[in-house]
Amino acid sequence: MEWSLRELRFFVAAAEEGSFTDAAARLYVSQAAVSRTVAGLERTVGDRLLRRVPRGCELTSTGQQLLPHARRVLSEAARFTEFLTSRHGTLRLGYAWAALGRHTAPLQRAWAKEHEAIELELVRHNLPSAGLAEGLCDVAVVRRPVDEKRFESIVVGLERRLVAFASDDAQWSRRRQVSMTEIGDRVVIIDPRVGTTNSQLWLGDDHQPQFIEASDVDGWLDAIAAGRGVGTTAEATAHHHPRPGVTYRPIKDGPRIAVRLAWWRDDPPAGLNDLISAVTTVYATER
Repeated sequence: MEWSLRELRFFVAAAEEGSFTDAAARLYVSQAAVSRTVAGLERTVGDRLLRRVPRGCELTSTGQQLLPHARRVLSEAARFTEFLTSRHGTLRLGYAWAALGRHTAPLQRAWAKEHEAIELELVRHNLPSAGLAEGLCDVAVVRRPVDEKRFESIVVGLERRLVAFASDDAQWSRRRQVSMTEIGDRVVIIDPRVGTTNSQLWLGDDHQPQFIEASDVDGWLDAIAAGRGVGTTAEATAHHHPRPGVTYRPIKDGPRIAVRLAWWRDDPPAGLNDLISAVTTVYATER
């Protein structure tokens, strides 16, 4: 059974107008075209959908059953068309825990002024590729290396590594900074899927932390605020996720974290080069 959106559109117009003539005027076609197209749909269905009456046409029993389904199909088709026509007008920038920290809002404002044809939309997905692999974004902010066979990436900036701990921590509450060795004496809470903290940070150090896992940034912060452990993270996290009961401090010997933009190697999105330039610029001007 084969039918077309054109046939459904003509049938719905005739049913709603109650007249082939009025449906033709609505669709900017001839009355004969409406009659012919509806007849084709009726042959496909195997039953009459509209019967002619002195003042136009009316739905048959089969037509009454078909009409709501036809409307739903046309509505979905309209949404699909809207997606196709608008997809190049939006650049979706995905991130997992934090986007670009304090640079995020300035980037959005500057982009809106300079790129009227492409809207920059930030979307958060707590996934290893920030939603890039799943098709949920066009470009991703990542702080771990990506699969180079599938994705291309570029380092756009570097961020300080911070420690997060409970604000009432008796040992650290008045400290301005801590060391990696000191953190190694604590329980460290990590998100192994998307986080930047793992045992490699303490290689060669006699102080190796015990790790417990969190599933996302909210669970990570909740555990830290409750005093279950501490965590290390990129500076952007402190800007995106300030939390009562959690204090962030610099790690004096903590390795910096590379911030990358990543995209599908075989499908670079429109506006990519401008985005790379804009993000690189905001990090380059960091004090």
